Amino acid sequence: MKDKIGEILIRKGLISEKNLKEALEIQKKEGGRLGEILVQRGIIKEEDLARALSEQLHLPFLSYSSGLLKPNPHQKLEELIPKEEAVRNLVLPLNKEGDTLTCAVSDPLDLNLIDNLKKLTGCQINLVVSTKSDILKSIEEFYGKIDFLKKAVESTYDVDLEEVTKTETLPQEELSVDKLVEKAEEALVVRLVDLILNEAIEERASDIHIEPFFDRLRIRYRIDGVLYEIPSPAKHMHLPIVSRIKILSKMDIAEKRLPQDGGFSVKKGDRIIDLRVSTVPTIYGEKVVIRILDKSKVPLDLAYLGFTSEELKILRKVITSPWGLVLLTGPTGSGKSTTLYAILNEIKSPKKNILTVEDPVEYKLEGINQVQVKPEIGLTFARVLRHFLRQDPDIIMVGEIRDLETAEICVRASLTGHLVLSTLHTNDAPSAITRLIDIGLPPYLVSASLTCVVAQRLVRKLCPNCKQPYEVEKDILKELKVSINKDIIYKAKGCRECKNIGYKDRTLIAEILFVDEPLKELISKNESIRLIREEAKKAGMQTLLESGIKKVEEGITSLEEVLRVAL
Repeated sequence: MKDKIGEILIRKGLISEKNLKEALEIQKKEGGRLGEILVQRGIIKEEDLARALSEQLHLPFLSYSSGLLKPNPHQKLEELIPKEEAVRNLVLPLNKEGDTLTCAVSDPLDLNLIDNLKKLTGCQINLVVSTKSDILKSIEEFYGKIDFLKKAVESTYDVDLEEVTKTETLPQEELSVDKLVEKAEEALVVRLVDLILNEAIEERASDIHIEPFFDRLRIRYRIDGVLYEIPSPAKHMHLPIVSRIKILSKMDIAEKRLPQDGGFSVKKGDRIIDLRVSTVPTIYGEKVVIRILDKSKVPLDLAYLGFTSEELKILRKVITSPWGLVLLTGPTGSGKSTTLYAILNEIKSPKKNILTVEDPVEYKLEGINQVQVKPEIGLTFARVLRHFLRQDPDIIMVGEIRDLETAEICVRASLTGHLVLSTLHTNDAPSAITRLIDIGLPPYLVSASLTCVVAQRLVRKLCPNCKQPYEVEKDILKELKVSINKDIIYKAKGCRECKNIGYKDRTLIAEILFVDEPLKELISKNESIRLIREEAKKAGMQTLLESGIKKVEEGITSLEEVLRVAL
């Protein structure tokens, strides 16, 4: 400590020499810490003192409002420091790495507290500074949430097993709808479903999986494309939980033999979050998947998604063209829909008539006419598209090309002066061409209508707070047939901010095939995919792997992540 706390406060302009002198006189007479005396007399704020202490001791300062004063929820920190100890000592455990525990304290000069924490946890203690009120607020939020979820899950195991067994062995037809509704509306079930949904939204999950097995129930969240298991309720809670979700989704709770789809919305703060629900019957009961569609977490902005400036230039050229067929390809969960919505968001205008046909409509866009297909009443992609052509459209978006009839109408629309956007399930951009021909489209029509194909994948971004530099071995690169133009790249480590995963958020890697004249000629001659790929590369197309390697060189993601997704 080079500077005294009083000197720091004067330098910051928070107190005067006179204030300091008066506080020192009080300290001489009554004892106590100088900073606390200044806070008690209202001369400085609690946060001013905490920030000055962090500067004096060269420790980080965290506030509640920053959103960083949050413990890692996956490390059972509440077991290391119980709530009573946290409140009594005004200490908040934040993250554990190896044998080092990071804690937020309001008094980093309390050596007794640090010694007690070492003994209590068996860890070395790493300190950050915060205010008493912020620490108390975070303690209540963290331990309260842990208590709620933990108690709700634990209470599901504390039941009359004989009664449960009796109910579970009843034939399906003997479980009346009234009984199911009664079970689904019990306070415990309602609270449990609310907590599961709330935690998934807070953890930025894209999906919730509720899966029954022979002797247990498993609940998992998909976060940044990877599934993580959470503490799950007792097996006998499966039927009430599924029934509760079905009631919310306006599904038939008595139907357990057939798949069903539904959905509902929840309010979180000032935002509305759409939840899309799907059930399928398995041998141990119905599996439920809830897709979380939170528009506030997905900015529909092309520049934000991860395209390079060169890729954006090509993409903007084709989407501002008055006609043509633009396809997005990739497996389920590769971000195709988000890219489509971002394109629509960029090109929408009061001067354009934009129509979409989707299954389902994932995001509702202002100023765009969106239609949800309903095959059960004959409202198919092809039927809607035929009627779209009589609606004076400028731009048409088709959720997915699934059959020849839909493909033919898309091609016809693009050739008659409309811009058509759609998706296909293929592994790379050149494969989209052969897929259209395999569906049944003549090569000359594909050649005449197709203007661009974008193949994409989502890769997890390295946590900027803890990513580790390392020198990759040349032999490994040679073995993987990968070329990297940097000596130092980065890999995942894990810290409090990324919940010890090493990755936080996702970005896309892309392969953009622009259909120029030489490519049109090859397509019309129905040449092999190998020749088409070679010609596209000559024209400047970079592959998914090459796009991923660029992001590795820039330190955005890791080599392991790109190889996982692109190979």
